[in-house]
Amino acid sequence: MIKPELCVKCKASKYLCGLTYCPLLVSARVKEKINLLKTRVYGSSPPTVFVGRSSYPKIFVYPSTPPTLGDTSHYEDPKFWLNSSLDDFLSTRLSLIRGGIKYHVSSANDPDRVLLDIQTLAISSKPVTIELSLKRSPSGKILDDNLPPLGPSAPLEKIRIDEDSQPLKIVEKVYFDKDLKAEEGIVTLYDYGVDVEKIAKILSVGGIGVKRRLVPTRWSITAVDKTISDNLIEKIKQYESVDKVEVYVRSFRKNLFIAILVPGYWSFEWGEAWFPGSTWNKWGKSIEIEVDNEGYKGRDDYPKIGGCYYASRLAVSEFLASRKRQATAILWREIYEGFYLPIGVWFVRENIRELFKQKPIIFDRVEDAITFVKDIMKSDINRWLKRSLLSREKITRWLK
Repeated sequence: MIKPELCVKCKASKYLCGLTYCPLLVSARVKEKINLLKTRVYGSSPPTVFVGRSSYPKIFVYPSTPPTLGDTSHYEDPKFWLNSSLDDFLSTRLSLIRGGIKYHVSSANDPDRVLLDIQTLAISSKPVTIELSLKRSPSGKILDDNLPPLGPSAPLEKIRIDEDSQPLKIVEKVYFDKDLKAEEGIVTLYDYGVDVEKIAKILSVGGIGVKRRLVPTRWSITAVDKTISDNLIEKIKQYESVDKVEVYVRSFRKNLFIAILVPGYWSFEWGEAWFPGSTWNKWGKSIEIEVDNEGYKGRDDYPKIGGCYYASRLAVSEFLASRKRQATAILWREIYEGFYLPIGVWFVRENIRELFKQKPIIFDRVEDAITFVKDIMKSDINRWLKRSLLSREKITRWLK
């Protein structure tokens, strides 16, 4: 619990409570936008549609909008999110009002008028002015480690779109091509420059594939990250290896991101160290470390570490594909006290993308790289190495 005297001294400027955002400021900003709402919401959707997973295969679909008119595209822009303060990010995302309507997942194959309007909203490339008529005043919010935050919801009575959506031609082509497999549609959109968050949204409303299905947003994000990185990795495997050990370091908002690229065939590792007082170790007394990895042939099971695995794998595969090189890619993250807000896997994906914009530190030997990393990290390097692809027997196996 935050001591009141800290708030008086801080006034949302010094973060004396140890958090990376001000809960009082965020709460005030959100209330300012939505406290007059009852059952009618009129605004410019970025566009945003959220698909839940509870009671699958009968699930809720939520067209969403802030009670704001104008250019709201930044509400759905991960690059804007990353460069915003957490206060601004949270206050915008939590002001998105959701109107929920229940559908069977197969409804996307033959959508009714309302679901067709929701699909039309989801594929638009620009904000769409909509009106949501709700059955009661909205309440609650979504904070999830896989999803960007979302504001309150209520059952949807009616949706009205005031403007025609404006999908990109490639999005429209994929949407209407029901002979195109979902995996091919995802890769096609990505190759044309459509953002992965947008592709996930189109997939979630049943806008891609031969046999159309509604896909919970949580699942669609991971499916898109995995599908695109699978495609990139197959290309990476045809390239020559990096010739030196490369280390990349990024410190950002009580997070430390480290990447070690080791000469050799493609393999991948993602690890997280949650410090006491961080999101998933809020009441713990010691650092909790989780590591998951795959070899050259990939993996058949879902990583226990969750969606961040594929979000980070996408970012590193993008980087290697752009260089036309392959490597054993070791990515580690430390999450420190005060960062205990689940805000979605986009945070990892965008930070890893930024990480690889840094100039690497080059080493001839893995041992020298580990010595360098050891001095930067706050957790015990030996705990990482015991479970890492960098352990001695695995180095022998994976290096050329």
